Amino acid sequence: MKQDQITTGAADKRLILKARARALAQEPAAGAAQDLLEIMEFRLATETYALASAYVREVQPLKDYTPLPGLPPFVLGLINVRGQILSVVDLKKFFSLPGKSLNELDKVILIRNDSMEFGVLADAVLGTRLIPQGTLQEAPPTVTGIGAEYLKGVTKEGVIVLDAEKILDDEKIVINQKAE
Repeated sequence: MKQDQITTGAADKRLILKARARALAQEPAAGAAQDLLEIMEFRLATETYALASAYVREVQPLKDYTPLPGLPPFVLGLINVRGQILSVVDLKKFFSLPGKSLNELDKVILIRNDSMEFGVLADAVLGTRLIPQGTLQEAPPTVTGIGAEYLKGVTKEGVIVLDAEKILDDEKIVINQKAE
């Protein structure tokens, strides 16, 4: 190869890289970013579920939880997260899904809004991704055990997106028992 061909090839690459940099630096169109929903996917039983990442505080391994007697079966118990005591809800029991025994791989997804915070038990956390909100479909009749009131929709890949706001605000999850 001659020196002038190498120099021309490097100059072409620089032009391409500059064009890419300019394209990436552009502000997205006004409606484009609003249509995307960032979700955190996780496994419950044999299905893949998701929650909007805006409601997820963090993910913790399930360890050292304290079961409490006299509570509904869907309340697994309490955990201590850096000095904060939080309840852990087992959505499999809340939604009447088939369950399996607990193991050291289970995770707790801490979710919150302005008025409530608790952990949700997950068999595994798969990660986060962006999905176009307009592509969410209604749940097919084959999705069993979950009331339609808790569903935001289903992705084309079959991921069941739960409505975290409704779960956090649901009075059936809040247990207000007073000592006698």
